[in-house]
Amino acid sequence: MIVSSNKTFSTLVQIQLKHHAVSTLRRHLSPSSRYQRLLSSSSAATNRVQVQVTHHNTSENAASNTISQKDKKSFSRLENLRSQLNQEDASLHEFASVPSLQQVSDNSTTNTLCNIPQRKKAPPRPAKILPKPKWLKASPATSPKYHELRTTVRSLGLATVCEEAKCPNIGECWGGSSQKRPIDPDSEEYASLSEEEKAERAHAGTATATIMIMGDTCTRGCSFCAVKTSRKPPPLDEEEPKKVAEAVKSWGLDYVVLTSVDRDDLEDQGAGHFRRVVQHLKARGGQGTADGDGEKDRGIIVEALTPDFRGDLDLVSLVATSGLDVYAHNIETVERLQKRVRDHRAGYQQSLSVLRHVKTVNPDALTKTSIMLGLGENDEEIRATMKDLRDNGVDVVTFGQYLQPSRRHLPVKEYVTPEKYEEWRVEAEEVFGFRYCASGPLVRSSYKAGEFFLKNMVREQERERMKKAEEEAKMLVV
Repeated sequence: MIVSSNKTFSTLVQIQLKHHAVSTLRRHLSPSSRYQRLLSSSSAATNRVQVQVTHHNTSENAASNTISQKDKKSFSRLENLRSQLNQEDASLHEFASVPSLQQVSDNSTTNTLCNIPQRKKAPPRPAKILPKPKWLKASPATSPKYHELRTTVRSLGLATVCEEAKCPNIGECWGGSSQKRPIDPDSEEYASLSEEEKAERAHAGTATATIMIMGDTCTRGCSFCAVKTSRKPPPLDEEEPKKVAEAVKSWGLDYVVLTSVDRDDLEDQGAGHFRRVVQHLKARGGQGTADGDGEKDRGIIVEALTPDFRGDLDLVSLVATSGLDVYAHNIETVERLQKRVRDHRAGYQQSLSVLRHVKTVNPDALTKTSIMLGLGENDEEIRATMKDLRDNGVDVVTFGQYLQPSRRHLPVKEYVTPEKYEEWRVEAEEVFGFRYCASGPLVRSSYKAGEFFLKNMVREQERERMKKAEEEAKMLVV
């Protein structure tokens, strides 16, 4: 088709050129000689046009031949690839299917099945977060008492470590839930119980909360803690001591746990503020002054969970002599893991020195600490830690499971079983001589299970002091 079109085009060009040349000669040339010269030149021009047209046709023919050869070459290559795939590769159905046992056992199909490519799954990546075991369950925070405490905290602008540290026991402690019913202290059933059971039954259903003073922002960044951090937190609230006393009075509590963030940005690291809060709580009705003037309320027990004040023992003395009943400072973990778990400004020996110094300035105060399990410690390290604590006069220890607050925090290395926690409790009390040990997956340093027993311990110590004072008074009279 292309060749016939080129020939038609060439013929038409020749006819037009000849017609044009003849017309021109007739109009402008009369002498025969000039006519001959023009005719010859016209013929030459016609021949040149024919040559150009012929060359053009040849080029087009060559290009068409080249294109057809390329098409044939690529077509043949595609056919070769298709035939190769048909010969070597399995079908989609064969690739996705897995041979049955009957096929594998069949000798006639074994060789064929060996050549069929099988899908391979990628090896599973190690999980960074361990799944929580079934026994690690906490009560939901839905009770009316929980909402009542939460409303009071919000209205007074206070903070609680229960919320800031994402404590799993907030529903149980704030809600006042208990598996045992309250009991009348004047009943015969109450008289038949042990001292620990009496305290627990008498206060069953009582809501408790750990108030966090000096704000909700800490100047340190421990790897396990969910509390907010900043180098320059907001200034202290001078009205906070009165607000805390008002909150405790409205809740009707007789055992209060105070804790605080670290305030390394302050000159005294917040020790003076902590002291004023305790003294306002100890003043009856919260009407005493920050210096402790006014009638003291012997009915309320105050536990203070304090920072280490960077080992400044003068600041430790300021809080320890504020009138508190229980001085708590957490050592958190075994000595080997201190740098990995705690802020670089904290330390194992520094925490031991704080607890030891409290007994020096206030022998009547109970000292208490807490250890997290599941961070990679071993049994011998835990025993060594308990020995160090007893050597420094610590009375109470608690064991609880470390729970990772978020992916940014330290991962859990192990979930310790409830049976193991019970073993640690027995060993702490019977082997190492702690006066009390609260141990369990959800136990925290301020968990209410310890408060019942500590309350009895404080009352007992108070009775012993009064009895001793009476005996000394009688000796003076004699």
